[in-house]
Amino acid sequence: MELIVYLAGQIHDNWREEIINKAKEKNLPLKFVGPQTDHDRSDNIGELVLGAQPGNYYKDDAASDINNLRTQVLMQKSDIVIGLFGDKYKQWNTAMDVSAAITMNKPTIIIRPESLIHPLKELSNRANVTVETVDQALQVLTYIYE
Repeated sequence: MELIVYLAGQIHDNWREEIINKAKEKNLPLKFVGPQTDHDRSDNIGELVLGAQPGNYYKDDAASDINNLRTQVLMQKSDIVIGLFGDKYKQWNTAMDVSAAITMNKPTIIIRPESLIHPLKELSNRANVTVETVDQALQVLTYIYE
């Protein structure tokens, strides 16, 4: 049984590739989807589709509409959502995506360092599982197949 896993979280490092490669090493039948990871494409998609906008507010608004549609479609089609929170970047999009997943009743795994226990306590309480590492999240996914 192949499961579709939506990977929510910052797009500035290779954590997605890490989890995908480790899942392949374990021969887990998983398909991974997630947000647009090309930052420029994500920021500019509104103008690419709708044309030049009259200011940054409108440019961001147009891009947000299209990015939110993409996220909603992929998340609705996913079986599990993993949200990674790290120390380095602001996590507004990750928090929004994890909240949406929980609202959609998607099984949800949160990955967060110990330093974020307090600020993420409500989300962790609503998620199915909260772990501290990518490896722990993979252990949870592996357990599904036992």
